[in-house]
Amino acid sequence: MANNTYLKKRPCRICKKWFAPHPRLGDRQKTCGSKECQKKWHAKKSAQWNRQHRATFQATYLSKKLQAVQDQEVANIKPPPQLQKSTIFPKLPQEVIQEVISIQQLVIAEYLSQVLLRSVQEVIRVQRADILREVKRLPQGGYSRSDSQLRPP
Repeated sequence: MANNTYLKKRPCRICKKWFAPHPRLGDRQKTCGSKECQKKWHAKKSAQWNRQHRATFQATYLSKKLQAVQDQEVANIKPPPQLQKSTIFPKLPQEVIQEVISIQQLVIAEYLSQVLLRSVQEVIRVQRADILREVKRLPQGGYSRSDSQLRPP
């Protein structure tokens, strides 16, 4: 005899409306089935997967970029291979820098600056959240020192 426990209604994890799951999906169905809920659930799970596998992307990103630059050099592309315009430091004169150091070193320097910039931004976000939490604790009708002296007793 079939187990009917998986046919019980449950709330959608996105819109919170109650739905009866499809019999073939059973416990695996998490949303009510509307396209909007499915897209939001997929986006949520994709973001979670990307956070959990961040190290994989970091390990392959730099090696792929260096390999692409090396392939350009091997093919002897004229003029010398250049990076795309830097998103971090758009005003750097990359042509001058490339005369002094190789393109691979420039790629590594840009990668390191991206990593440092992201880590600094993360620290700033945390500090901002702490500051906002402290500001919320302050009394709403606060007076500055000069205002309190002007107030009648």
